[in-house]
Amino acid sequence: MNQRLVVAGLRALLPATVAAFVVATAVHAAQAGRPPHLVAAVLCAVYLLWILVESRITVSNPSEASAENNTLLPYALSRAGVGVSAALWPLRWDRLSAWMAVPIVLFVGAVALRLVAIRTLGRFYSHHVVRYSDHSIVSTGPYRLVRHPAYTGMLLANAGFVAFFLNPLSVVLLAALCAVVVWRIGVEERVLLGVPGYRAYSNGRARLLPGVW
Repeated sequence: MNQRLVVAGLRALLPATVAAFVVATAVHAAQAGRPPHLVAAVLCAVYLLWILVESRITVSNPSEASAENNTLLPYALSRAGVGVSAALWPLRWDRLSAWMAVPIVLFVGAVALRLVAIRTLGRFYSHHVVRYSDHSIVSTGPYRLVRHPAYTGMLLANAGFVAFFLNPLSVVLLAALCAVVVWRIGVEERVLLGVPGYRAYSNGRARLLPGVW
């Protein structure tokens, strides 16, 4: 897929997703007299902040040619679909519950993991599948444990978000997002195998979760 078309698609998707989360935050905030909706409004606002923090990376066009672009729009669309479908669905909680803490802690902790992974990878991090001419292996921070901690954080964060808002559509879209990520990781690893030292680095390290995959 043409890189310029991909970037144009991302630049159109980003404001639409931001607008959807602004609406979701406002809808829940308007019902802040009911405590579960106040919690939902805060969660939607945090998700929106997460989107904005990553927005510069999302719409960037790498200075070096991407090795592959076919997975990027499906990945972006499925990510946006999961969050928006959860946030805009009628809330299931009718009162505050201690069980709310479980998905909230998972969401916040996983977002933090993703942001740390992005920061650790530094200039080598991109939403495009890119191999730079001076690409080198990063094995510090969360990369000591798994090969793709940014994906781990993203998936766990969306799982926590979906678990809080829990509705059938968001569950189906989360499953689709997982499938897209598995596909995307396969593509990325074929590219990364061309980076000196990646094969040795990958030996003994799970892709997403130690002891799982």
